[in-house]
Amino acid sequence: MDLIKAAMQDVVLGQDFLTWLWFRSEKNGWLFSMPGSGEFNVFLEQRISVRGGSGDNVEKAVVTGPHAEFTEAKLGLRNGKLVDKALVRIERDGATWMVLLASDDFSLSGLKTPKIETKLEEGDDPDAPFLEKMMLLEQCMEFVDELYRQFLEVRLSTNWLDELRVFRAWLAEQ
Repeated sequence: MDLIKAAMQDVVLGQDFLTWLWFRSEKNGWLFSMPGSGEFNVFLEQRISVRGGSGDNVEKAVVTGPHAEFTEAKLGLRNGKLVDKALVRIERDGATWMVLLASDDFSLSGLKTPKIETKLEEGDDPDAPFLEKMMLLEQCMEFVDELYRQFLEVRLSTNWLDELRVFRAWLAEQ
C-alpha cells in the first residue's frame, strides 16, 4: 500500500472515530466504562469541527462556544461531513481532563489534566508533583486508548452496519 493511500485511510478512520465518539457519548448518556478501572464520562463540548469533500472541494464548519449545541455541526453530519476535530472533556471521580483530538493524525493537543498540588512541605518528595502530573497524562491516554479500542471493536465487527443504523436514527432525531 502506498503511503498516500494509507494516510487517506487514516483520515477517514480518524473522522469515523470522532464522529462515532460524539454519537456514542450522547447515546450512552456520556458514560463509558473501562475494564478494571470503572466508569468515566466523555463530553464533546465547546469546540467541534466537521469536514467533507476532497481536494479543492473541502468544506469545513467549526462550531465553538461554552454552551454550544453544535446545530451547524450536526447539519454538516447530515450533509455527509464527518468530525475532524473535537474538544473532549473526560471526567472520573471528580477529576477532569480536557484535550483536543484531531482526526488527521490522531494527535492530542491542549491537554489539561486535573490540577495538582505543587506546594511541597518539608519531607515531601520533590519529584512527587512531576510524577503525579505524568500519572494524570498517562490516565488521559488510557481513556483515549480505551475509547479508540471500543470504536475499533464495533467498527471492525459485523455489528458496524447496526451501529450505522442507530447513528442515522440519532442524527435524524436531532
